[in-house]
Amino acid sequence: MNRTATLWVLLAVVWFGTLGVRPLYKSDESRYGEISREMVASGDWVTPRLNGFKYFEKPPLQYWTTAVLFKVLGEHDWVARLWTALIGFAGIGLVLYAGNRLFSPPAGYYAAAVLAGCPLYVLMSQVNTLDMSVSVFLSAAVIAFLLGHMLLFWVACALAVLSKGLIGIVLPGAALFIYLLVRRDWALIRRVRPVSGAIVFLLIAAPWFILVSRANPEFAHFFFIQEHFQRFTTEMHQRVHPAWYFLPVLLAGIGPWLLPFLAALRPRDDRELFLVIWALVVLAFFSASGSKLPPYILPMFPALALLIGRRLAGDARRGLLIAQSALLVVMSIAGVILVAGFAPDNYADYARWLALASALLGVAAICALVCALRSAITGAVVCLAAGGLIATVLGLAAHRTLSDRFSVASTVAKLAERPSASTPVFAVDMYDHTLPWSLKRTVTMVAHRDELEVAIGWEPQKFIRDLDAFAAVWRATPQAWAFVPAGAVDTLPAKLGIPMQVMARGSQYAIVKKP
Repeated sequence: MNRTATLWVLLAVVWFGTLGVRPLYKSDESRYGEISREMVASGDWVTPRLNGFKYFEKPPLQYWTTAVLFKVLGEHDWVARLWTALIGFAGIGLVLYAGNRLFSPPAGYYAAAVLAGCPLYVLMSQVNTLDMSVSVFLSAAVIAFLLGHMLLFWVACALAVLSKGLIGIVLPGAALFIYLLVRRDWALIRRVRPVSGAIVFLLIAAPWFILVSRANPEFAHFFFIQEHFQRFTTEMHQRVHPAWYFLPVLLAGIGPWLLPFLAALRPRDDRELFLVIWALVVLAFFSASGSKLPPYILPMFPALALLIGRRLAGDARRGLLIAQSALLVVMSIAGVILVAGFAPDNYADYARWLALASALLGVAAICALVCALRSAITGAVVCLAAGGLIATVLGLAAHRTLSDRFSVASTVAKLAERPSASTPVFAVDMYDHTLPWSLKRTVTMVAHRDELEVAIGWEPQKFIRDLDAFAAVWRATPQAWAFVPAGAVDTLPAKLGIPMQVMARGSQYAIVKKP
């Protein structure tokens, strides 16, 4: 086995090896895992459902792929994350191919190493959200455009739309428009094949939207107006942050490549110009949005990896790598001191793992520095990539020490018996997205609506409006189980005048049943 194949095998082992270490967390991970599980259980592949309620916030491509994986491999935590890990891994291969085609080797190899060592990219490849799939498909669209494969550009845009919505066409369209204005290359309009490309795009993206709209009249307003226009222009989801919010996210997310990243921001030809425009469009779009979360800027990272990879393949790379490696050594030492000295007591176990991750990053940076000083450029790049990759994966896997704060899985695991499929289970005055996933069944929500308020309005018969109504149902039901807040389990039975037997206690919730 040659060195390149060995590196790919080692990357795959690290990339996929810890997917099942943590249980699925709330809210995104367990939400998207549960939607796919319910799709398999119901056999309805058109209308997504979450805890039995219609769920129209996002399109279904990832639900479909994960549902297929569930049918083949079983409904496990690691399988729920597998599509995200697979598409992220494919993104690294895509960048390698594109870098070598656009700029010639070794730019593609370096770009792939850069992407594999970007903490934000690695992190989101290990977490069950929709951000990785839309990022890779958007990047595929950008790369297809640069390579002149215009129909593939439209295919990738359609898959991006089916992954996370209209940003799959809005963002590439905006980047093309700005590039057109900057270059004043009006022939680009014809080259992008707007008619045949739009037909291909609609043939792929439109059928599900038509089918789900026919089956659910409420879909169109909720999806297009509330979840796109209002989500962007208002603060309805309470994810309010200042306009500069993504700048520290970007700098931390690029991690071991900070100095090469800064050096790569000045484009030297049209290919680099389009990549820079693309990255700036993504950053500006989400910075202007009323809803901000760190993974939103992930579509920038493959393009940035291509720019950095080309810089590392250039003539000035040795000094850049020496400076970056030395900076990373200092940052890793500071990280160890910060984590070890200032972590709260209730995070002590996790802090030790983070200190180890930071120390390993420092070791990798020292190795990179030695390689750079000896002009072993490839060795320095590989060491920096390995440090970013291993430190991020280790830090995330070690988060299992805090998993009982983010999942009910450990509480459910304490049960000596489980409720039967026909026995109702209630979520009383709370709702945790890990409940249905951990039980592999839906639960009846009581009093607390969480993010399903609109969906409950469509199907109110599935919801119990208050505690008094719940008490009446509990009395009338021969067998029943419930999840209740841990702080209320000792007082709730007397308050409602109903019997409850505690079956398991966790840090956040207790599980009770009707004796």
